[in-house]
Amino acid sequence: MSDSAPPTPDPLLCAALAADLDSADFRSEPLRRLWGEEADDALARGLREPILRAITGDDGVLATLGRLFVLGMPQPREAVATALAHVGVDGLGSLGLAVADRDSVRPTALLRPQSFVDADGIGEWWIASDLDEVALDGPLPADHVLGVGGASRTLAEIVTPIEVDRALDLGTGCGIQALLVARHAASVVATDISVRALAFAELNALLNGVRNIEFRLGSMFEPVEGEAFDLIVSNPPFVITPRAEGVPEYEYRDGGLVGDALVEKFVRSVAAYLTAGGIAQLLGNWESRDDERGLDRLASWVPDDIDLWAIQREELSPLGYAELWIRDGGTTPRDAAFTPLLSAWLDDFAVRGVTAVGFGYVLLRRPRSSSAGSTRAPLRRTERMPQPVSNVGGALRQGLAAHDLIAEGGLPDTLITAADVTEARHLLPGNDDPSVIELRQGGGFGRTVAVDPALAAFVGACDGELTVVQIVSALADLFEVPLADLWADIEPRIRQLVLDGFLLG
Repeated sequence: MSDSAPPTPDPLLCAALAADLDSADFRSEPLRRLWGEEADDALARGLREPILRAITGDDGVLATLGRLFVLGMPQPREAVATALAHVGVDGLGSLGLAVADRDSVRPTALLRPQSFVDADGIGEWWIASDLDEVALDGPLPADHVLGVGGASRTLAEIVTPIEVDRALDLGTGCGIQALLVARHAASVVATDISVRALAFAELNALLNGVRNIEFRLGSMFEPVEGEAFDLIVSNPPFVITPRAEGVPEYEYRDGGLVGDALVEKFVRSVAAYLTAGGIAQLLGNWESRDDERGLDRLASWVPDDIDLWAIQREELSPLGYAELWIRDGGTTPRDAAFTPLLSAWLDDFAVRGVTAVGFGYVLLRRPRSSSAGSTRAPLRRTERMPQPVSNVGGALRQGLAAHDLIAEGGLPDTLITAADVTEARHLLPGNDDPSVIELRQGGGFGRTVAVDPALAAFVGACDGELTVVQIVSALADLFEVPLADLWADIEPRIRQLVLDGFLLG
């Protein structure tokens, strides 16, 4: 377990520390300029030596805070007192972020500026978290509170940008998702099973001046039993970990259940906590087994009346998955513990017949009440999407709207080709007619779709001036085919282009 106590969130001291950080311009870009892009990128790979070399001999305020908070290194007391004139060395100690003696200040936590990208653009928070394996020079303790990692940034990018009354961040960790959601919610409840994590999350909210978050201790949905939310987000401890002696159970990533049972539990339970029209979004892992692929297993957990959109971003073999998460805990193949851990993981996968582990996004929605007599089918969409993506939150929102549009009223009278859609034509040498025509999205999910000349011509004519019927009628004349035959062939594919975001209603 961690040697240091959890931080102590104090509103006045957090405000004083924030004033010091602001005065020092303690932000991502100034720090990156201070020690250079190459050194900054090296830190993401666990190398701090390039930064130390770049700021050798620099005793300025920003360099002092960089060594203290970004690298987690002790600094001279006098230099820290100068850099933190408002909160002071004693105030920093009272917050639980450092311990000091007569000559030096030793950080007990990291405090880093963290930029983020969501549907509204780029922003930045100051985020405190436990010292990482670089600062600790060894494996992480089991109660480690993680800072902003790749999964946190991924979830931030996929959350649909909607204004809501009440939101829930389940398993808040350091609180980054709660902070992001608080920008669009009147109130947010942030929960975690870890007292230590909640202390960091509350401190981070105070440090960034966010006041509409309530913090509650408890597992899964226990802290919000009987309540409902318009938006639920979760980066849960979904990592599949063997339940075996000697295998560390990290609170920030391990939910304590066998296999992917934690994700299954969340998916089966969350609908009861959603308002009508409410959305839940989470990251997760799911196992493919001898008799069933992972996405199909995931879909089987969703109640019949709940919308599902699941996107698998990557898939690892049992060996690749085990190695990834053993290394994540700070254990490398050079360590004696590595091989026993690897054996435990592979044995655990073998018991369940696991052939692969998928990772991706899951969106669940409780539909609003349908009109009398409506037979609207729920959204059931599972897909693999390894290609680069951008503005996923916006693309998900658009996709939900397109599904609702078609499910409730069919194709609209007019359509417009999305602004990011381009067409590529591939011709064999010497041929005038293309052998392949592709439509490509420049943003969102970055899909590429093969189309025939008739559908390509239809998309090219969708400028909002002519109706869908007028365009298809003109194409029937142009290609000299019966209108009914062309419509039967092209209409389902037009619907799919609407659902995929190539065409907008």
